[in-house]
Amino acid sequence: MTQPVLARHHVQLSGQGKTPLIFAHGFGCDQQIWHRVIPAFEADYRIVLFDHVGCGRSELSAYDAGRHGSLEGYARDLLELCDALGLEQATLVAHSVAGAIGMLAAIDQPERFRQLIAIGPSPCYVNDGDYKGGFEPADIRALLDMMERNHVEWAGHLAPLVMDNPHRPELAEDLRQRFAAAEPAISRRFAEVTFMSDIRARLPRVTVPTSILYCDTDAVVPLSAIEYLGRHLPRCRLHRLPASGHYPHLSHPDAVIAALRQELAAV
Repeated sequence: MTQPVLARHHVQLSGQGKTPLIFAHGFGCDQQIWHRVIPAFEADYRIVLFDHVGCGRSELSAYDAGRHGSLEGYARDLLELCDALGLEQATLVAHSVAGAIGMLAAIDQPERFRQLIAIGPSPCYVNDGDYKGGFEPADIRALLDMMERNHVEWAGHLAPLVMDNPHRPELAEDLRQRFAAAEPAISRRFAEVTFMSDIRARLPRVTVPTSILYCDTDAVVPLSAIEYLGRHLPRCRLHRLPASGHYPHLSHPDAVIAALRQELAAV
């Protein structure tokens, strides 16, 4: 079972330490999104990088529309990966929707995780009464329709908005290329699963210490969603980054590295 799971997710291991540190990418990207952060931790940790099924260099044939039609399927993937590597008490560093995936995995098998550190996560992206997730249902439908009509156009439209560093256009171009390289049909389905997900009711069951790293200006996750996590996760720390946009690990890696070190030392 070990080799098929590792191949399925194109797992890459590095680092000289023994303490496992797993990095999980968000929607539209792959494990290479962490390349500016990883070197700072290789001397002290056992680094685990992987691609979600359907992303990057994962085995596309392993994508299952039923299993991966919900975040629970991705959480099962994460737990199978941990089992294949024999990981216990690992720290998961997760970006965007991978934060919610990690929370679901930690509910199911809390012994696997010492700590969760989520960068720009959201419990629900859609506005719902007093809850402000940032998007109306029509916004999500428009995004999905654009992806279906023209994947490349969608990538070019979204990348600069979510990067939110207009004085550094090379960052948006980097992200655009990552979005455009994704398999269009799977990427569109992953987008629907991501933006229609809602784990608010399950947050009180996340018993693992959780740190939320966030930017004040984030076109994907408003401050109201971050504050909601802070109120409803039982063991939560909110950590504001001196950065902007939804991809601070690309735009402000030094700030993210400093925050990760601080949160790793807090547990």
